This record gives sequence, C-alpha cells and structure tokens, in this order.
Amino acid sequence: MEKEYLLLPSAIALRLLVKSETPHPGATANQRASQAQRQNQAVRAQEEQEEARLAGDAAQEALADNEAEAEAEAEAAAEAAAQQAKARKRKRTAATAAATAKAKAMAKAKARRRGQDVSDDDDDEDYEEAFNQARVPAPGQLANCELCDKRFTVTAYSKTGPDGGLLCTPCGKQMAADEKKAKPKPKRQRARATRQMNSNLLDGIAQRGAFSLLEMCIRQVANNINDVEEFGDLPGELRLRLSQILSKRRMLTPRTLGLFLRSDVNTIDIFDAAKLEEEDFHRVFATMPFLERVNLCCAGQLKDGVLEYVMSRESHIKHLILDATNLVTEDCWRRFFQTCGSKLETVKLSYLDCAFNDETVEVMVSNCPNLRRLKLTDCWKLTYDCLKSIAKLDKLEYLSLDMRHRHEEGHPDYRVVNERDLESINALLKARCGGLRTLSLKHFKPMDNSSLAIIHETARHLSKLRLSHNETFTDAALASLFTDWPNPPLTFIDFASNRSLEPLFLMPGAGNGDNSDSNSNSNNNDNPGLGSDGFRAMMSHSGEKLEHLTISSCRQVGFKALEEVFGEGQTYPHLREIDLSFHTRIDDVVMRRLFKACPALRKVMAFACFNIVAVQPPAGVALIGGLNAHTM
Repeated sequence: MEKEYLLLPSAIALRLLVKSETPHPGATANQRASQAQRQNQAVRAQEEQEEARLAGDAAQEALADNEAEAEAEAEAAAEAAAQQAKARKRKRTAATAAATAKAKAMAKAKARRRGQDVSDDDDDEDYEEAFNQARVPAPGQLANCELCDKRFTVTAYSKTGPDGGLLCTPCGKQMAADEKKAKPKPKRQRARATRQMNSNLLDGIAQRGAFSLLEMCIRQVANNINDVEEFGDLPGELRLRLSQILSKRRMLTPRTLGLFLRSDVNTIDIFDAAKLEEEDFHRVFATMPFLERVNLCCAGQLKDGVLEYVMSRESHIKHLILDATNLVTEDCWRRFFQTCGSKLETVKLSYLDCAFNDETVEVMVSNCPNLRRLKLTDCWKLTYDCLKSIAKLDKLEYLSLDMRHRHEEGHPDYRVVNERDLESINALLKARCGGLRTLSLKHFKPMDNSSLAIIHETARHLSKLRLSHNETFTDAALASLFTDWPNPPLTFIDFASNRSLEPLFLMPGAGNGDNSDSNSNSNNNDNPGLGSDGFRAMMSHSGEKLEHLTISSCRQVGFKALEEVFGEGQTYPHLREIDLSFHTRIDDVVMRRLFKACPALRKVMAFACFNIVAVQPPAGVALIGGLNAHTM
C-alpha cells in the first residue's frame, strides 16, 4: 500500500499516507509509536526528494544561463571577427585598387614618355569606370552600404567603397581611419638629392642652389619631350644641349629624332643613336640635304646602304664623326672616301672592330687632301704601319690616335715592342709635328725618349699634348722636353699612367718627407714615368696658361714637388680641371694649397687619394674622390 502511494504526486501521497497510518483508537502505545516513526520517516524522505528536485532544477537553470552567456560571447566574438575580416578585406581591396590605378597611371605616363600610343583597351576601361561612376546614387537617395549592406541616405560626404559603391557613415569613418593608418610616411628626399648632387659632381657641376633660367627651361623641355611637336627656330647651342640631355637619359628614339631634323640646318649631333634603325639614318640624310657636320655616336645600325645613299647624292659633309659603326664594310668605307673624301676636313672614327684596316687608311689619305682633324681610337684592325700613310697628310693640325688594342692581353704579340713600330712613330712626328696644334697618342708603347726629343725639336704650335700609358719615358727625358722648349705654354696636358708597371720600392722615409725627392733625384730619373723633376719643369713651362692637367697614376711625383708647385706665391690663373687620382702622397695640406693656387678651379679628380680626409673644397669646386669616394 505504501509503495502504491509513493507513485502518486508527493502532496497527495503524503496525505494518503498520513491518513492510512493514523493509529486506531484501540492500538497499543508501541503501535502508536511505530506509526509515528514511520510517518516521520516518510515526511523526511519526501522533503529530501523535494530538495533534490529543487537542486536539480536550479542546476539546470544555471547550466542554461551559462550556455546562453557562452552563446552570446561566441556571437559577439564572431561578429568582431567578421568586422575585422571586413576591415582587412576593405584594406586589401582599397590597396589593390590604389595599386592598380597607380600602376595604370605609371604605365600610361611611361608609354607617353617613350612616345608610344596608349592602347584602346585602356580607353575602354576608363570609359567603363566613368559609366559606373555615373550610376552612383545622388545625394538624398537611398543606397545600400557596400560593406555592411545597411540601408542609408546618400549625402554629399558619403565615401566611395573599394568596388565603387557607397559607404554608410560608420563604414566611411572606419575606412578613412584605416587608410590614414596604412598611409606610408613621406619618403625623405635626401637620398635622391645626394644622388643627383653626386651625378652633377661627376659632370663637373658643383653649383649649389637653382640653375640658370636658361638651363631650367632646357631641362623642362627635356622632361616633357614627348609633348613637344617641334623645336622651331631654336639656336644650335640649345639643340646641342637638348641632344646631350636626351642622350644621357637614353630618350633619343625615332620620334624624338624628328625634332632635330630640319632642312635649313647643316649640323646634326646625336650622342646616343642606339635606339635608331637603318631607316632613321636614311631619314637624317634625306631630310637634311645640306649637312656639313655629322656626329652620330653608338650608331650600331648604320650600314652600307646609308653611306651609299649619301654617295648617290651631292654630299656637303666636311666633318664626319661616327662611333661603333661596325656594320659598314671595308669596301664601302673605301668607296665613300673615294666619292666624298675631297670635301672632308674632319674624320673621327671610334670602336670599329670588324673593318677599317691599314689599307683603308691609305685610301682615306689619298682621297682626303684637305683633312685637318683625324681621330682613330679603338679601331682593332689598325697597326703602326698606318702611321706611314698618316704622315702624308700635309694639312693635318689635330691628330688623336689610340693603340690600346695592340697591347691588350688578347692580342697575339701584346708584349712585343717592335723597333720598326718606333721608327714609324718617329717618322710621323718628324713629318707632321711641326704643324700640329693637338697631339694625342695613347697606349703608344714603343715610344721612348727619342720621341720626346723629336717633339722638343719640331713642335712649335702645340696647345694640347697627351702622351699617356707609356712605360718607357723617363723623368729626365720628360723634364728635358719642357726645359727651354720654344713651344708656347700648353693649355691641355695629359700624362696619365706614365710609370712602370713593376712595383716601386721607396727608401725609408720616402713616403711624405723631404727625402722623397732626394731619393727620386738619385734613382727615379732613370725609372720610367713622370717624376718630380718632370712635374716641376712641366708646370714651370705651361702653368700660366694651363687649363686641364691629368697626371693620374704618376706615382713617382714626390710630396715635396707637390708642395713646391702649389706652394706660397704660385698661381695658375687658368687651371680649371686637374686629375690627381692614385697619388697616395697627396693629403689635405696639398689640397688646400692647390685650391689657393688655382682660383679658377672647377673640378678635381682624386680617386684613391686616401690621405685626403677633411678638406673642404671652395664653393663651385667639384671634388671627386678622396676618403669618401665609395659613397658616390
């Protein structure tokens, strides 16, 4: 019976149990006590069950609350992550769009600078972008935010999203904040300014501040050369300067070439024709039929057909300067000189690897009787035998030759010095040195002191003398050349690398002290190279008119001689450029004296002069080299 009651609800079961257990009036005391005990036990059991039920309900409610809080936190975290993902996406999209727009703009600008036509696809894309922009809702209309999809009212200050849509106010503020954080700091212009300053120094420009108005205008024209249709009546000096700037920037293309072509102009100077084709050279001579001066450097595509076209017409060319025209054959060179050589007064050819040998030089000399200027450098087929033909040029006044190719390691007999070559050199000097104004002989290894004696005896009109890269001249012979020389003072001297290639061992104390010149008097006079005595004699003879001096790598010039030449009371009013590279004895003291003795100085080359540490050049003087040369 009790078990059946327990299956009923708790309150009803308790009443029934109590009613059923009510003691009978006739029951004994023990029975009544046992009944009361059973009633108490039942009540306690029921209370325990009720407490357990209430505790379970409370635990379930707490668990539900915890789960709700966890779900709320998870939803908040997911929403924050979604916002961060949207922000990152917005940043990436904005950066990609900005980079794409910048790349397109740079590509178009670069194409315009190169003179190329901008493709129609770019125009179509621009039209499509403009069309999409025209579909943007006007202020006052409703639109959906591109990022959060919320509906908002468009205002005049609504920002544009990465894909071209509009943004609501919160997203617009967030995007502006992100762009402000992502915006890079402005780069310092110091590195670029330093690079430009060093570039100007290498060009010999040490001017601080703004350039002249004329120079600034020329540079502005060069910066916008692809927008220029014609030069008009521009003076020849300005056309020459523009050609130099454009050649340095490698911007001389078939299009920019047309700006220099005028039928009423008789000169053409192109210092970098590497981007021109054979048709462009045809166009030069076809457009300018009265050309008298032709200067084409790096003209690798100039071929036989161009010279044949010149030969087929009446040629007025008097001054021919060509560089790297390796595609012209020997036969074409000879026919050109036979046809047009009678009017030529200047021939300057350089970097000819495949043609122009001694026989071609002989044909040139035979057909160019009026030749006054001749310059042949790095013509690999020439030998010293061509000097016999050059000696027959009666009107020759300016001669520049370079035989470096004969003494490089790749040549079969680069170490061999033939006495017949020396005889050819001396015969040329005896025949032509009396009328020369310029004599430039580079890498003439066979020359010796006898050649210097011939120059001393015969030269009377020289203003420029270059005898460089020689291992035979002695200091005593060089001093004798300038001692009591009837020739007027020289304005240009280049004695670079006149020294022995063997190591030079100095006596102790000969580095910077007074003993350096005493040792040189006893030993260095017989050693190859320009020494102290030759340097003193050179400056004593030509110092008052000298404008350009190069004595780089003449390591036997002593410190005391440098101090004397540039010491107190010495003045060289016209000296503008000097090259003292690889003179390890030169220090700050010598440089200060040099600046004081040369008021017109503009450029000093001092590479590998590691004792020049703290000297400050005067305003307007370009000092290139010294201890900090590696920073250039």
